Amino acid sequence: MKTYLVGGAVRDKLLGLPCGDQDYVVVGEAPESMLAAGFKTVGKDFPVFLHPQTGEEYALARTERKSGRGHRGFVVHAEPTVTLEDDLIRRDFTINAIAEASDGTLVDPYGGKRDLDARILRHVGEAFVEDPLRVLRAARFMARFASHGFTVAPETMALMRGMVSAGELADLVPERVWQELSRALAYARPSAFLRTLHDCGALAVVLPEVEALYGIPQRAEYHPEIDTGLHTEMVCDMAAKIAPGDDLVGFAALTHDLGKALTPSDELPKHILHEERGLDPVRDLCARLKVPIAHRDLALSACREHLNVHRLFEMRSKSIHDLIARNDGFRLPQRIALLAKVCEADKRGRGGMSESDYPQAAELLKLHEAAQSVRGADVMREGLHGPALGEALRVARIDAIRRARAKKQ
Repeated sequence: MKTYLVGGAVRDKLLGLPCGDQDYVVVGEAPESMLAAGFKTVGKDFPVFLHPQTGEEYALARTERKSGRGHRGFVVHAEPTVTLEDDLIRRDFTINAIAEASDGTLVDPYGGKRDLDARILRHVGEAFVEDPLRVLRAARFMARFASHGFTVAPETMALMRGMVSAGELADLVPERVWQELSRALAYARPSAFLRTLHDCGALAVVLPEVEALYGIPQRAEYHPEIDTGLHTEMVCDMAAKIAPGDDLVGFAALTHDLGKALTPSDELPKHILHEERGLDPVRDLCARLKVPIAHRDLALSACREHLNVHRLFEMRSKSIHDLIARNDGFRLPQRIALLAKVCEADKRGRGGMSESDYPQAAELLKLHEAAQSVRGADVMREGLHGPALGEALRVARIDAIRRARAKKQ
């Protein structure tokens, strides 16, 4: 049985990066011979098998033929006559079209190693245009590899622009868009994901609420970078630095300023009430992409509260308690810690402010802890129940916040 390690495992090994799952291609076999050898079938749309001992995936070498619109519109052909080169040419990028034989020999018919060395993301062939999901994959790979010096080949960017102009991305299903977005937000440079999609025109299709931020000015004394789209890129990168691998924080960072796109032109560059204006766009985006509830709720909290957290030291103890309460900080205490991270990313994701201190984050966590230390049992008195008990608990928690603030002075 001729088997080859393929795809990301080969790419990452050549880049000196940790390798994740290992996928293999099998050449010269049929489903019957794989089953006879003890492999278990798992593929529904094309023949993929699990190794009987390791559980790793082995796929028969295959070709694909376009049969309809969208990333699902393909007919797969897998026969013993399909060669390794036939299989590799159907892949998206040259850096993912390298195979490694069992003796370590590389099979690289499309120059993937050359492009790895040159740090270029380049499509393998013209069939790239047949799958609109590859536009998002290109952007997601840039989020992962931009910090390693990668750029998109000009001819690949031209193909992506053509796919957008042809309306191919309109056929992407929301779940796949969210999958690519959430993975990109967990990488080191989410800004490269946004910038790649912006440059090829795809951001206006898949994330129009974010695309609308580009070109919107902000007050230079607070935002030296001026452009709200650029600020959003910087905040997403800062979120990835503060909370590595956390797409929950990353998504809230991405959407915290959506309301600035709705500021009336006669109010610019000020953005009065942009927190409230941004709530509906956040809800619309989340509904369209079927975003998980936890992501939606944190995004709404960050959109509504980020200026309040920035002003934390100016707020009354009562207002701080109410901020914690309306963001479900007593039932879901982790929400406040996540909100603090998003707000820190917002403050530091600005021109010249990446290394600035953000004491509001630690202060919010301290006051939240103080308020949480007060329990219902601490305020129970005979005859006190219902709304009266809730109000007594609120008063006691406000007092705990007040005392915690006084200790600093």
